[in-house]
Amino acid sequence: MAKIEKTIFGWYAYSLSKCVTFSGRARRKEYWYFTLANTSVIFAIAIAIGDRSPASLIFTLMLILLNIAVAARRLHDTGHPGWWQLYWFVPLIGWFELIVLFLKKGDAGANQYGPDPKAEPLPELPPNA
Repeated sequence: MAKIEKTIFGWYAYSLSKCVTFSGRARRKEYWYFTLANTSVIFAIAIAIGDRSPASLIFTLMLILLNIAVAARRLHDTGHPGWWQLYWFVPLIGWFELIVLFLKKGDAGANQYGPDPKAEPLPELPPNA
């Protein structure tokens, strides 16, 4: 097993290895690097395939699902349920609240959603990742 690279796409690959795992916790670095790389991939797909093709729509929906999963784990790190993502539907106030939570330092030590991800050593990726 290869140790995770400390780059944007290393964190992206790590988040993809968790795929649609909604349980557990995600560090700030994991969430923000994943969001940056995911946005880049969505734009690259839109440019390469075309933003109105069925394949582009399928890939984009798949990547949005992955983003929802990592955002739920990020909210868990701050001690909030993943359902708080519904605040995206509350203009301005909800958006501000979620961005603050995504920027907030995670709970030190274990919380109801699992152990502190910063206390654990960096994870290892599967050999084919």
